[in-house]
Amino acid sequence: MSGRQLKGDPQEPDPSEQRPGIAVGSHATAGRFRGFAANETDVYNKTAETGLRRIPSASLGKRNVHDNNPTKNEPITAETPEFDEEFSQTQTYFNRELSWLKFNARVLHEAVDDRTPLLERLKFLGIFTSNLDEFFMKRVGGLKRQVQAQIGALSVDGLTPAQQLVEIRGACLPMLETQANSFTNVIKPALVANNIHLLPWSELSPEEQEFAQTYYRQNVFPVLTPMAVDPGHPFPFLSNLSLSLAVKLYHPRLDDQLFARVKVPDMLPHWVRLPSSDGGGFRFVSIMDVISHNLATLFPGMDLMSVTPFRVTRNADVEREEEDAEDLLELIAQELRDRRFEKIVRLEHDPNADPWTIQFLMRELELQTEDVYELPAVLDYTLMSPIWDLELSGLKFAPWTPVTPPRLSDDQADIFSVIRTSDLLVHHPYENFTDSVERFIRAAAKDPKVLAIKLTLYRIGDSRTLMDSLIHAAELGKQVVCLVELKARFDEQRNIFWAQQLERAGVHVVYGIVGLKTHTKLSLVVRQDTDEIRCYVHVGTGNYNVQTARLYTDLGMLTCRKEITDEVVELFHYLTGRSLKGDYQTLMVAPINMRERFVALIDEEIEHKKAGRPAGIIAKMNSLEDRKIIRRLYAASCAGVPIKLIVRGFCCLHPGLSGVSENIEVMSIVGRYLEHSRIFYFRAGSEEPAAGRFFIGSADWMYRNLNRRVELVVPVEDPPARARLWQILDVLLNDRRQAWDMLSDGTYKQRQPATPEEAQGAHEILMQMARNAAAVDIQRAQIGDAPQS
Repeated sequence: MSGRQLKGDPQEPDPSEQRPGIAVGSHATAGRFRGFAANETDVYNKTAETGLRRIPSASLGKRNVHDNNPTKNEPITAETPEFDEEFSQTQTYFNRELSWLKFNARVLHEAVDDRTPLLERLKFLGIFTSNLDEFFMKRVGGLKRQVQAQIGALSVDGLTPAQQLVEIRGACLPMLETQANSFTNVIKPALVANNIHLLPWSELSPEEQEFAQTYYRQNVFPVLTPMAVDPGHPFPFLSNLSLSLAVKLYHPRLDDQLFARVKVPDMLPHWVRLPSSDGGGFRFVSIMDVISHNLATLFPGMDLMSVTPFRVTRNADVEREEEDAEDLLELIAQELRDRRFEKIVRLEHDPNADPWTIQFLMRELELQTEDVYELPAVLDYTLMSPIWDLELSGLKFAPWTPVTPPRLSDDQADIFSVIRTSDLLVHHPYENFTDSVERFIRAAAKDPKVLAIKLTLYRIGDSRTLMDSLIHAAELGKQVVCLVELKARFDEQRNIFWAQQLERAGVHVVYGIVGLKTHTKLSLVVRQDTDEIRCYVHVGTGNYNVQTARLYTDLGMLTCRKEITDEVVELFHYLTGRSLKGDYQTLMVAPINMRERFVALIDEEIEHKKAGRPAGIIAKMNSLEDRKIIRRLYAASCAGVPIKLIVRGFCCLHPGLSGVSENIEVMSIVGRYLEHSRIFYFRAGSEEPAAGRFFIGSADWMYRNLNRRVELVVPVEDPPARARLWQILDVLLNDRRQAWDMLSDGTYKQRQPATPEEAQGAHEILMQMARNAAAVDIQRAQIGDAPQS
């Protein structure tokens, strides 16, 4: 499983360079600060002064000159509170980068929280590191590029790129200290108490040292390549996130000190398990420690003066002009090659670093003091998977096996008949991805009545079963079309591989629309049914990726509703043939009509409230940043519309401002799974709350999603499916274990359970609900009843 998918951007850790074993559901994967007390004030977020000034009506409708989120037809009325430029830039929006760091601090809190099982706490340390790595590659790399280009554009809260870098460093240092303290003073002793020992060389027994030296000679020594630096040997290339040893040597004949670099092999396990002396424990030594104590074999005759472990991070914020590219596949492949040589933006080293060595590295890598980070304990926690992968009962989350959706419990039933009966909503990882979405594609590939299969692929992962089904369908003569998004950051290489495999099998592969990422998760099956040619659609909030389907919470809907399928056919024409259709009536499609539709839905809630009808908005997403949407939410709040936002990652909206957003609540859920589903609810004047309007889809309320990506959001009309979405929202909103409330100053406070029942988090509750539904289905099957939706 990739460790770098944020994970919500860093994200969509986004969290993202793949690291086996890390589920950025980690967090995604998805803060806080010295000590991590649940009610601690965030020392890095500036408390905003509240205040609101109305501007003359003659000025209404004029766009802020600093607003880089232009959209057309945004309604602004004389009744809508408006903000002067200074207030709107510095007091009604939080900084995206600093807000994301708070998300990653909430991830880190999972490692600090003693309610998290021990090995999972260690894993969350790795997730925090993985997320932060991607953040430096993407966001810090982009800010440094702006500084270098002397771009002085201000952030939404009035900071220059250089000022943001200062704030970022100030926020990161205490978190790194917290991470190290948690590992050194709490987690590592707890591991020892459970007979899991991470040992330095000095604590190995003579027999273990001999074992480690034999392992070194047989497995490590042959692959090491010491690289000296002198007039005949230039400074070596340092690959991104590589772990290295900087060795200061003394040459006795030349009477001079020299620098050499030894790369720690990344193809070998970083932690080597030793023969256990008592037959029941787990004893490990790091491969870096083994190399360090055998360096004399690499430099015979030289005097070893010091050894400094270090790691570098390179900028990954590389963009090319697609419009001039003759071959998008080759363009992305070249971008991947170029990325390896991008400028280094961060140097990390251990606390016992040799000062001469650090100065030498800074000079050679052209780094400043603010680019250098001393890590108090471990350089790379993502490499500790051999420890957190130990199968030890009681030290990990209880195993979870996704259940089969009740309506699909008969694996011999025709899935297309099931879908014709009514829409089917599936919820991963509580329900099995393989038994639902993969089954849909497998059935389509084998069914002789299926004429065509069309699919969008963003992060494919190692979904070989899905790929084999598409290849098999093409070999059977079906028309198979796959839109493979080559620009899915950090998954480009894998997507290129699968695109080429599909092309060789006769699948029609396209790479999307120039200038836009295709982020929608969508499949279309065209089938010759008995009565007519009918289209079947799956639309989801997550990728067609079997690995992340076990770790991310996502929703999918299987439907053959004609009002949806007809427009999905048109959408694929847009993706593959550049159709200019712009009048989608049912679907929300970015960048065509999605923002305008969301704005209209928000404004409808304002009108319902003014007319005395029930009104309300609940929106669940990964991140919230789009200023046009935020301003309409502020307007709705001022009109008295209650708004509840479940935003896992960063949130630029400022809740609780008097006269602006006192009717807006923002919460974040971080826990076992990466909250990745997007649900949008509008009460729409309905007396019964659950009778409102529901939508699911692939888009967050972010400028990039609404303007620079192809996204899809669909209405959910099936009553049982709507009832289920309401139930999911209810569980999330009432969570007292994994939920954090965003306060008006931008800090987050973790909720605390008041009863033992409340100590059960949303993820555990939803797992239990899935178990119960499966058990009921089994009982019905035993007495001959049909499974229910």
